Amino acid sequence: MPKMKSSRAACKRFKKTGSGKVSRHKAYKSHILTKKHPKRKRHLRKGTLVAPADLKRIKVLIGA
Repeated sequence: MPKMKSSRAACKRFKKTGSGKVSRHKAYKSHILTKKHPKRKRHLRKGTLVAPADLKRIKVLIGA
């Protein structure tokens, strides 16, 4: 039986941390930045963790 393939798109968007959690980048930072306040844009630069509700599905996609 061949190995399961990981989703290449998901692997580029998510990264597994050392403790087994999954990190991600925040959305809404790609375009139409003129109307967004600098504080909001600054907070969007920081990464965050995937929510516990989505964690199982994301781990299957990235093959972790």
